[in-house]
Amino acid sequence: MAMSAEERTKMLLTEPVEKIIPKMAAPTICSMLISSIYNMADTYFVSQIGAAEGTSVGTSASAAVGIVFSAMAMIQALAFLFGMGSGTNVSHLLGMGKKKEAEIYSAVGFFSAVTVGVIIAIVCNLLNRPLMYLLGATDTAAPYAVEYARYIFLAAPFMMGSLAMNNLLRFQGLATYGMIGIISGGILNMLLDPLLIFAFDLGIAGAAIATAVSQVISFVILLLMCNLREDALSLLPKNYRPTVRMYSKILNNGLPSLGRQGIMSVSTSLLNNAAAVYGDPAIAAFSIVSRCLNFIYSTVVGFGQGFQPVCGFNYGAKKFDRMHRAFFFSVKVTTIVLLVLGVLGFALAEPIVTAFRRSDAEVIRIGTEALRVQIVTAWTWGMITLSNMYTQAIGYGIRSTLLASARQGIFLIPILLVLPQLFGLQGLEFCQPVADILTFGLSVFMMARVLREQKMKQPSGTEQ
Repeated sequence: MAMSAEERTKMLLTEPVEKIIPKMAAPTICSMLISSIYNMADTYFVSQIGAAEGTSVGTSASAAVGIVFSAMAMIQALAFLFGMGSGTNVSHLLGMGKKKEAEIYSAVGFFSAVTVGVIIAIVCNLLNRPLMYLLGATDTAAPYAVEYARYIFLAAPFMMGSLAMNNLLRFQGLATYGMIGIISGGILNMLLDPLLIFAFDLGIAGAAIATAVSQVISFVILLLMCNLREDALSLLPKNYRPTVRMYSKILNNGLPSLGRQGIMSVSTSLLNNAAAVYGDPAIAAFSIVSRCLNFIYSTVVGFGQGFQPVCGFNYGAKKFDRMHRAFFFSVKVTTIVLLVLGVLGFALAEPIVTAFRRSDAEVIRIGTEALRVQIVTAWTWGMITLSNMYTQAIGYGIRSTLLASARQGIFLIPILLVLPQLFGLQGLEFCQPVADILTFGLSVFMMARVLREQKMKQPSGTEQ
């Protein structure tokens, strides 16, 4: 039986955080893992193109997927800007019992995301080829990147709408509904990949079409969930009543997500350009490693997304002690999980990379070394991610944006410009771990200040 909005609010504000965060996180972790798996499936099946004939087509095609990934990261960043920016306000308003205002924020966030997606579909397809070279394509990978990106850009309105709805549902405490939409599209994508790539002989275009179709299906399912479920806020055109103040609040709360994902797009592009010096095998290897690390990282993000509505609702109710307990619990759990996954990833690095591109020894060599180097600092991601999500959920826009931009921007971009010049390919492999350690230090410093500030503001009689 579905929980009413009042029952859900009471749960988020009163039940032990150690009980409700795993409950809230389970569907978001599933959603994140499925999304990560179908991204890995794209890379895997594309890598097999030409394998039977022993050609290098699969290596160039894998490189192309890695190149387009930075464009997809930017599309996702803009979707999170609207979805998480409006969702944070929604959780605060629901925590204060203001449902009507929450519905307006939901509609503004969703319809804004879809509109921006339409603009991206038009503009980016007109500039497709120069964009691919800007993102690091080599002459051999560019034709595959252009073909793959064409369909990804066409699906941008559906991708952005889906991500916005998923975040809005999650901030309402309805992550299970979001999970249904994301998982349905993800499973369909994995089924369509081999069918379109090999059975219909569409090559890399088949992988892109599979992704585009899955995004459309996810969009439809999520829209039905929002508008047909009584316990969810409906997304109706009549509620799209934006004001400058609303957009200001959405941008303030959404900028950390834009910073996190947008900066990742820039750093991925720089990485691709740096790897291009060593040819398509290096780009392909880093693309494979990126997918594998994103799979691990998705568990942290999924757990953090289960933590955020708990944080947002309790912030609205000024129950700071519950927020602090939820934060430390989440950091502890994610760090333990990351340590275990890090050890496994280090030990199994070579067979993991080999599974993607068995016929290319150079891809395996570079990928194995890069995966082992970069997974060593995976244990830092829990503190980094939860600090970012905590400050975002309570509306600390500037500090959250700083944390969101640090790991793959403020620290990583300068390091990317220096280490490869000094140490070549090995320098490139060490860029992300160095950035991880620096960001971890910044997160500890910033959260110590934030928690101390809130402790002083704790209203008497609200400790629970």
